Amino acid sequence: MEDRWLSVDEIAAYLGVKRDTIYKWIDERSLPAHRLGRLWKFKKEHVDDWVLKGNAAERDRGSKRARKRG
Repeated sequence: MEDRWLSVDEIAAYLGVKRDTIYKWIDERSLPAHRLGRLWKFKKEHVDDWVLKGNAAERDRGSKRARKRG
């Protein structure tokens, strides 16, 4: 089993989101990441746990979907 740190581009591709979303999740939703100098690195297992706990789910309050429903 390969146990290596993933880059922003790799984790974005793995999750199927844009790199900007990854940076936003680091700042606003505590996406598990470690900064090495100016680079962010991720453990796939930590990110999987974070997603499974529902932290990547769109929040109703203030989201585009909530505004359209209102």
